[in-house]
Amino acid sequence: MRSAFEAWAQRDGHIVRRREDKPEEYLVYETQRRWVIWQAALAHGAKTAADTPAKFAPGEGAPKAVQPDEAAVRNRVLNEVLDAFSDLDETAGMEGVLKVIQGLKKKQKATAEQA
Repeated sequence: MRSAFEAWAQRDGHIVRRREDKPEEYLVYETQRRWVIWQAALAHGAKTAADTPAKFAPGEGAPKAVQPDEAAVRNRVLNEVLDAFSDLDETAGMEGVLKVIQGLKKKQKATAEQA
């Protein structure tokens, strides 16, 4: 997961050097912030995938084309995460990012309890 993130971040022009004292964190704040957002999006998407396992089960043979209902679920999840982070201002820092992630988790839990 981290290697996929780092490949994406480098293509996007971010510095992916890690801290020497804390190798699990990135040296540049913006890269660290995007790493946390990346993890939140994947966790949020994993929950959605777990809710509909038949749609996301790996098939045998060649990769299948994305069905319209799968694309709709993926777009909905991405839009939820993007909307949650769009309200975050630059001064919020990591605390703000963590609050947004907690808000997504609460929303996800409330949705699961209603179903």
